[in-house]
Amino acid sequence: MAHPKSRISKQRKRKRRTHYKITAPHVVSCSNCGAPTLRHRICEACGSYRGRTILNKTEPVVEDVENTIDDVEVED
Repeated sequence: MAHPKSRISKQRKRKRRTHYKITAPHVVSCSNCGAPTLRHRICEACGSYRGRTILNKTEPVVEDVENTIDDVEVED
């Protein structure tokens, strides 16, 4: 296995890594509702993709919560 002849300084290492940057995500507006969404993904606001409805977002989501923290009795 190869070993370096001398230690590479932090400055030299960081100069080499200056080009490793985070790129901004490609955000486009939804063709159905106009909400900002990522490319090639289903719109989270209306549930459509390329003009077709994939997820029905008009129905309200009902969570079935029977036991909450307030309802539970603590035994001592």
